[in-house]
Amino acid sequence: MKKVEIAPAQRLDCIKEYYFSKKNREIAELREAGRDIVALGIGSPDLPPHESVIERLCKEAHRPDVHVYQPYNGAAILRKAFSEWYNKYYNVQLDPASEILPLIGSKEGIMHICMTYLNEGDQALIPNPGYPTYRAAVTLSGGECVEYKLKASNDYLPDFEEMEKQDLSRVKLMLVNYPNMPTGTRSSVELFEKLVAFASKHNILLVHDNPYSFVRNDIRLSILSIAGAKDVALEMNSLSKGHSMAGWRVGAVCGKKEWLQDILRFKSNMDSGEFYPIQAAAAEALSLGEDWFTQLNDVYYSREEKGYELLDALGCTYRKNQAGLFIWAEIPADFEGDCFAFSDKVLKECDVFVTPGGIFGSEGTRCIRISLCVTKEQLQKAIDKVKANLKK
Repeated sequence: MKKVEIAPAQRLDCIKEYYFSKKNREIAELREAGRDIVALGIGSPDLPPHESVIERLCKEAHRPDVHVYQPYNGAAILRKAFSEWYNKYYNVQLDPASEILPLIGSKEGIMHICMTYLNEGDQALIPNPGYPTYRAAVTLSGGECVEYKLKASNDYLPDFEEMEKQDLSRVKLMLVNYPNMPTGTRSSVELFEKLVAFASKHNILLVHDNPYSFVRNDIRLSILSIAGAKDVALEMNSLSKGHSMAGWRVGAVCGKKEWLQDILRFKSNMDSGEFYPIQAAAAEALSLGEDWFTQLNDVYYSREEKGYELLDALGCTYRKNQAGLFIWAEIPADFEGDCFAFSDKVLKECDVFVTPGGIFGSEGTRCIRISLCVTKEQLQKAIDKVKANLKK
């Protein structure tokens, strides 16, 4: 029988396997070989959702009428919950029937938006450093990435004067993320006003990815709260981080009715609505009060102190008052290699994995990122391993 040989589509030539997908396999192999690896890479919350959320999931799953396909635009209960949540915490009014589109996490939304709006040859502004999925989604959809650099000297904020010098005639989208991942820089009204004005001036669709505003952050902002933002911006939000529901895959894109209808044309051909009990439980999570966020952040702030200890032991420098699930730091100035060599050295000598900042772009090649999604005990173990084994 003739052997079938099938080549991958050419669109895959421009992207690689997601870094953490490959790295997690490597770490698993090291653990199978008997090494006790402390992995401080991916930001997957280790804390469970609120007990009431789990109870709601179980209760709804026992109903006989919920195991059918759900609406492509999400269940009304979830859209209403997102609307009330935006009003309560961001002071943003959204019509639950037309201005909220639930997603299977914001990662899905990034791809859906790029596939909906980018034609071959269209350009999209993406941050460097930034979430690698931005580049992948733009590339897979046929668009071209144009980087805007986020530099430590500018507090990792966009340099609008520098962007104005570029030819923006083919730029159709701009992807933005504040509080920022990986740098932890917080959002501000001033920043969002500048972004809205820039997008309006250049006829660019601004896409704000906003999953970190409730984690180690006392400045909760939606870009949609800025005057005129609904005419230029979409915002994605997620329950993965602030509600400890990463594996549940629940998020939403919010904004103008017409744009959400465009996205739904693509999305409805790619998936169906999410399992109703998950949507109902997500609505329960969105109804939680300040006590939930206080308890959540008390844990992360206590881990943050251990994170600083670890970075001190590694000889890294860092800014305090970062938001989100990570700490971004610069590798020692006297280290001759780049962030990848530094990460490999720490893994080899100490059995501790830290994320090389270069996976987020060239502006991160002298940086690392550590996750706070592990216990204080695990962080202390990492500190002890580094102090005992790292060769300076």
